[in-house]
Amino acid sequence: MTTTYDPFHPRYLDGADLRQEMDRVFDLCHGCRLCFKFCPSFPTMFAAIDQHDDQDSKRMTEGEVFQVVDECFNCKLCYVNCPYIPGQSEWELDFPRLMLRAKAFQQADGRKSLRERVTDKALSKTDLLGQLNSGIAAPLANKAVDHPGGGLRKAMAKVVGIHEDRILPPYARTRFSTWFKRHTPRLTGKRQGKVAVFPTCLVEYQDTQVGKDLVGVYERNGIECSLPDGVRCCGAPALHQGDIEQFRKEATRNVTILADHIRAAADRGDDTTIVVPQPTCGYVLKHDYVDYLASDDAQLVADHTQDAAEYLVKLHKAEGTSLDTDFTGDVPASIVYHAPCHLRAQNIGLRSRDLMKLTGAKISVVAECSGIDGTWGLRSDNFEMSRGVAKKMAKAIEKADAETVAGDCSLANGGILLETGKTAQHPLSVVARAYGIPADPDRP
Repeated sequence: MTTTYDPFHPRYLDGADLRQEMDRVFDLCHGCRLCFKFCPSFPTMFAAIDQHDDQDSKRMTEGEVFQVVDECFNCKLCYVNCPYIPGQSEWELDFPRLMLRAKAFQQADGRKSLRERVTDKALSKTDLLGQLNSGIAAPLANKAVDHPGGGLRKAMAKVVGIHEDRILPPYARTRFSTWFKRHTPRLTGKRQGKVAVFPTCLVEYQDTQVGKDLVGVYERNGIECSLPDGVRCCGAPALHQGDIEQFRKEATRNVTILADHIRAAADRGDDTTIVVPQPTCGYVLKHDYVDYLASDDAQLVADHTQDAAEYLVKLHKAEGTSLDTDFTGDVPASIVYHAPCHLRAQNIGLRSRDLMKLTGAKISVVAECSGIDGTWGLRSDNFEMSRGVAKKMAKAIEKADAETVAGDCSLANGGILLETGKTAQHPLSVVARAYGIPADPDRP
């Protein structure tokens, strides 16, 4: 790895070295301009360079350079579409990783304001907030969460910097892990596989229906589910804020638990796959843990991790295994599927679409960014910019005029609700209802 992409390199947090690399990359991006449509960072960069007659990125002020950094929400779509990425070009350009390096520099150099630091903490302490606000505290917590624009949300916005109008998933009275321990497995047909569920903090504390539907759909197809004890948030909020130390702490905990689970299964003669129902978290397990831990255990976890729909579609296509296609429940005539950025960045194809197609529903795809991307779009400072990014997504969903809206990302689904007024279901929930598996909502 070059300095740019190696978080263990001694010059990784060196400001002068960082600026030199940013000038190199910005000049390449300015000459290409393929990514002008993906996020505000690129138009901001191009305008700052274009104002100079020689169009040299070195003339950008420090403020202009870090405005580009602040406006990047790491959707990774520029990487997916870039012709200059490592392994395909001598230029070895990875804009999202460069932005993560710049955010890490900002964090290490103490360049964040007190308000920014408070918001960082509020958004990264997902497990602490989940533990405090789920369970018996859920009714009280949801009085604030469930009323965007209300007095409690306005107070929250002032204190922690999460915009009062952003729709947030409510907290559940019963956590997913608690439900799972009480759940009696009901495998249908022959056993076709074994998986370990990495529920993510969103499914553990808030969108628990997704986890329940995952288990229901998997068991319907003879797939045994386990839940490794002690896993926590994947750490994406800390990483995207530049807090590498906190990210490594959370990553190390999860990797240790998951790697031990994989090895224990192998000792029993079982091949276990870690399945993840949220796209950002799946990307983190597959890629970021490897980059920021650089350990054999991190690679082991990455090699055994799949998106929840990815696993099911592979099973259906593999020789000797297949999914149950007897859908006797509620099958929508048409579904518009929002493909989240962090799922597309995994380069696995649109497996959620393929899975829902098995129901017989007519599927259309919207591949436009929701402007959320982890937690960037939740911040008050980014709210209007985020909504601007989401306009194309909302317009495409409205144009599709489908009976049902589906999307893998719970936070992006909140963005869909805000922009269109339509409630999006996770693809696993769509399939569960199509099987006739009833919803088990847990809303106080």
